[in-house]
Amino acid sequence: MVNILVISDTIVRPESYENARDRVKIHLTPWDLSFLRTEYAQRALIFPKPDPETRMISRLKSSLSAALKIFYPYAGRLVKMDNEDDETRTFFIDCDGSGVKLVHAEAVSVLVSDVLEQANGTNVPNYWSEFFPANGVKSWEGVSKSLIAFQVTELKDGVFIGFGYNHLVTDGASVWSFFKTWTEIFSTGRKKFPPLSLCGWFLGGIDYPIRVPMSETVPSSPVAGPVALSLQKKIFRFTSRHVSELKAKANGEAVGSDDNLVISSFQAVLAHMWRSIIRNSDLNPEDVIHCKLAMDIRQRLNPPVQKECFGNMVGLATTTTTAGEMLSNGLGWTALQLNKTVGSQTNEELRRFAENWVKNPKIPNLLVVNNSLIVAGSPRFNVFGNDFGWGKPIAVRGGPGIAGHGKILAYPGTEKGSTEIHTSLWSHVLDKLLADGEFLQHVHVVCV
Repeated sequence: MVNILVISDTIVRPESYENARDRVKIHLTPWDLSFLRTEYAQRALIFPKPDPETRMISRLKSSLSAALKIFYPYAGRLVKMDNEDDETRTFFIDCDGSGVKLVHAEAVSVLVSDVLEQANGTNVPNYWSEFFPANGVKSWEGVSKSLIAFQVTELKDGVFIGFGYNHLVTDGASVWSFFKTWTEIFSTGRKKFPPLSLCGWFLGGIDYPIRVPMSETVPSSPVAGPVALSLQKKIFRFTSRHVSELKAKANGEAVGSDDNLVISSFQAVLAHMWRSIIRNSDLNPEDVIHCKLAMDIRQRLNPPVQKECFGNMVGLATTTTTAGEMLSNGLGWTALQLNKTVGSQTNEELRRFAENWVKNPKIPNLLVVNNSLIVAGSPRFNVFGNDFGWGKPIAVRGGPGIAGHGKILAYPGTEKGSTEIHTSLWSHVLDKLLADGEFLQHVHVVCV
């Protein structure tokens, strides 16, 4: 039995918060509102243990306060307003300085190796969720809950920093930018940073705040227990050599489709994962399959918004085919379909999506969906560049939440050029995948 002791649960507010009359109101876009029913995304970084003289917790609080002065939207709250005239609701972020949750806990009997081995394995330990601060919290609960929350758990030989964030206000790119700033303030004392640039993009002619039918804002039903029990998690690591081999193979097989075409490393790795999962899913050839890739749209708008702007600028690019068509073609064909889908996310297409969504707002339920891969994260995120000064992260991990079959998290590995793929799959699919020689040929380590 693992004893996780909560030492403190506090709210950290921005340093030197300005007068209330200077508060910023952030209106939400169709991409933001699409996340209204989702749970907070939860992630974690695991660090070596600092020297006792570091005064870790007090300095984490003070540096977090300074970071929140820069990234002030995190310290705000979601505001919901009912429009009785047409039975709709509107939402916006009020940057009111309410602050963020920071939990300090201890699990002195747990080693870093224990956490990594158990979290990598088929059976996630029953105490895993206790390392995270936002379990089961939905985005719409940001009216009273912290928009980002942290838990610092001291292990026997390391530090586990788990966090959860509201996707209505931020995406992964902004979260990791914030984390980098926090670590720099902690390690160097530097507090002078460029002012935050908000994305805040809206189509001309769209009235905001956007009105969403009340029926679309009703909380969705939870996933049934037996469904969750039949899902298992596993992490696959692709070395830089295997990433290079897959990229070369995919581009070689796609030769002739477009002389200027370059299939990226991630598209090649993702194509290999998708084909392998489908090959082991016992689907009929005519079954329709999807790969839904969350992608940054900042530089795809015209004019583009600032590359480093703060907000949630995630679009969902969906590739659709059939199981038979995919498996009758090779890696290059699958990677090419992903490449084409990513390329199709143009300014015109994104504007069309926004215009149509505003006319008929639909907020999807986060349910387990067969035959679909849903891919989040990115190998480009600089997760291992976050150093508080007592050592770089040992590992990055995804937290608990509604996990459906085909949920994929992608992150860089510790080796330069490598990629980690965190998966949630039906147990029978995972068992077959782990015995698939064609798949394992391009995976250096399967965590067990």
